Amino acid sequence: MKVVISQSMYFPWVGFIGQLALADVLIWLDDVQFSKGSFTNRVQVKGPKGQIWITVPLLGKGSGTQIRHLVTADENTEARHKATLYNSLGLAPFWQDALRLFEDVWASQSELPDILINSAEFLLAGMGVKLPPVIKASDLRVSGAGSQRICDLVKEVGGTTYITGHGAKHYLDHMAFEKEGISVLYMDYASKPWPQQYGDFTPYVTALDLIANVPLQLRDDYLPKQMTHWVNFLTK
Repeated sequence: MKVVISQSMYFPWVGFIGQLALADVLIWLDDVQFSKGSFTNRVQVKGPKGQIWITVPLLGKGSGTQIRHLVTADENTEARHKATLYNSLGLAPFWQDALRLFEDVWASQSELPDILINSAEFLLAGMGVKLPPVIKASDLRVSGAGSQRICDLVKEVGGTTYITGHGAKHYLDHMAFEKEGISVLYMDYASKPWPQQYGDFTPYVTALDLIANVPLQLRDDYLPKQMTHWVNFLTK
């Protein structure tokens, strides 16, 4: 059983949505401290003047706060971001799908941490992919930190494979996973370029861009699906 464990990301990029699509179980790591400069509360949008950030301002800038307790510092965030998305995606053939999904996410919850989670989960559904069973780490009685806690979380849900992003190479104890009978696979985030507005293709923007430019029945074709065993990944 394949497990993905991640902090939430605000309307994340297609590479991350592809990773979620491979999971049999998804664990949101919501009980760790917010990291300034992460993608938890921001993402890039491609517009007529290039790539720009849309960011959810956080109360106290999120300093010292667990992700599950984050609060927005601007009640007009939704309106501002919707305007930016309309200006950026309004010429795309399926822009209404993207804007409707954005609106549905913000209408789905009143608390910011759940909005952040839903922004990824709704995107997955918007690609025509069934959402796997979802668990919040705060609901599991798994203590500890770092690599060992990740391994224990995978064990807790009966996982046999852990699919992770590239940053894990700096802290993951791969042999500890192997001793527990858990295979570690790294995502290959290369995705097939989809039609985009405004110049050369870039994958490093919100997946709303794909939804705005590609019909529903074809969106899943653009998600990355390749993985690399950790031994091969580290020896590249």
